[in-house]
Amino acid sequence: QVQLVESGGGLVQPGGSLRLSCAASGLIFSNYAMSWYRQAPGKERELVAHITNGGGSTDYADSVKGRFTISRDNAKNTVYLQMNSLKPDDTAVYYCRADSVRFPGFRYWGQGTQVTVSS
Repeated sequence: QVQLVESGGGLVQPGGSLRLSCAASGLIFSNYAMSWYRQAPGKERELVAHITNGGGSTDYADSVKGRFTISRDNAKNTVYLQMNSLKPDDTAVYYCRADSVRFPGFRYWGQGTQVTVSS
């Protein structure tokens, strides 16, 4: 079955960096656009970054532009989120999502990884 497994979360001080990974299995990874979402306590889940299935185009929430970078390695079935200059407001559970480019509306979610930015 399809699995998306996030890793790389943790506790980091303000101004620090983390790199999240999302490893996919059970699907043809290159047929899926990938996104990172996050959900902070008491808030709705929000889109953080998106990358097309070939990796040629990316998009970011205004709140993370210039600080976060999404990338993917289709040979490793993995998408990454490099997070720099982290702020306490970045504290959230981060989820990856796979969206089929062949069958719009068909998607999968990972289980999430906690990122806490605190001194």
